[in-house]
Amino acid sequence: MDAVVKSVDPGSIAEDAGIEVGDRLLSVNGEKIKDIFDYRFQTANEEVVLLMQDQNGEEYDVEIEKETYEDIGIEFENPLLDKDRGCSNQCIFCFIDQLPPNMRDTVYFKDDDTRLSFLTGNYVTLTNVGYGELERLVKYKMSPINVSVHVTDPERRCFMLGNKKAGDILEKMKFLADGGLILNAQIVLVPEVNDGEFLKKTLDDLNSLGPNIRSVSVVPVGITKYREGLHEVRPFTEEEARHVIETIDNAPRKHFVYASDEFYITGKVPIPEVEAYDGFPQLENGVGMVSLLRSEVYEYIEKHGKKLKDFICNKNKHFVNIATGVAAYDIIKELAESTALCFDNIEVKVHKIINNFFGPTITVSGLLTGGDLAEQLQGNLIGEEGNRVLLLPTNMLKSGEDVFLDDYTVGRLSEELKTPIAVNDETGADFVRKIASAGGLTDITDFYEEED
Repeated sequence: MDAVVKSVDPGSIAEDAGIEVGDRLLSVNGEKIKDIFDYRFQTANEEVVLLMQDQNGEEYDVEIEKETYEDIGIEFENPLLDKDRGCSNQCIFCFIDQLPPNMRDTVYFKDDDTRLSFLTGNYVTLTNVGYGELERLVKYKMSPINVSVHVTDPERRCFMLGNKKAGDILEKMKFLADGGLILNAQIVLVPEVNDGEFLKKTLDDLNSLGPNIRSVSVVPVGITKYREGLHEVRPFTEEEARHVIETIDNAPRKHFVYASDEFYITGKVPIPEVEAYDGFPQLENGVGMVSLLRSEVYEYIEKHGKKLKDFICNKNKHFVNIATGVAAYDIIKELAESTALCFDNIEVKVHKIINNFFGPTITVSGLLTGGDLAEQLQGNLIGEEGNRVLLLPTNMLKSGEDVFLDDYTVGRLSEELKTPIAVNDETGADFVRKIASAGGLTDITDFYEEED
């Protein structure tokens, strides 16, 4: 167990007890802690005794009385308190196997850890856990768990995952569902491998497990240009994408399985309205992102557009450049131009960026790199230096940092393009605000207060 304290929440039980950054947790209630699941379970009680070791090697006890499930207020350097569990599969569609060389080491690690599924929402195949571990998940009520299913036919799943132990996915999911855990499922769909009748059977099988299978997303396989020596796969055609949507629309239980936005874009099928996504349970898989963004932008413009215009103080012409991937280009162009119509002095241009880094079959914005942006935007931005801005979505950047996948920084890109860069979050409201800010907003803080 690796349980060194990284931070202590101000005003928390841990701070009041004198626990400090750098101290090490040795046991809880006299029990050795295997990982974060053990820690969460043991510290859920009203009375808790921690055995700690300070940075001088001195051990000390911390006796705590608190509310049941009340958090103690400690974060550890290793969030799992244990080693990550790596993936034991050889999936024919694995995206990490398709990465170019010489990227940072962390992007090549394949995790397949049920603990990360609970903590961060990662999807896991359940091929590297036995029933003893599944019993522990049920005992600790670690829910929800996100499962990479792909196909339920045992023989076909063993083939797709390159693992002869992968065929018992239905039994394992049933065990967890019967134990009261909520499960979300993901299907990475590969043409002529797990689509068609295999997809129909998979959806029927998952539905048969009952209401604890809360949602299923169906996403197309991602294909980069680095597939030499790997199983041959290809993108979906327009007709095949439409057929996938039709299969999902005819699923046995409505509002339980959702196609990713890419299928609608590829199939040239209108993306459903927000009501069809039931609270967006699979948004992180690109399910409903377009519908939600469109709804948020138009709702925000209708509610705040006129008021926002009043805060524009500089009536000179301002130019907003927006970069996006091929898949989202049409919708981003529509929303950007609709937003600009609210103002007299803003002109926008949306730039469709081809993914040369991974290959043109990768069309999502979140996998664009700084190098591709620099190359394709150079000389193509509208507006003069000092009178233009480049707007980028936050999903292009590493979480919490200003770094692209190719280690370009936002600062470097800004310097090369001689253009300030604004990063908008994933909400429609921020999309509109960032465009308005480029048009000379008096004081965005004042507007937010007025908005409230």
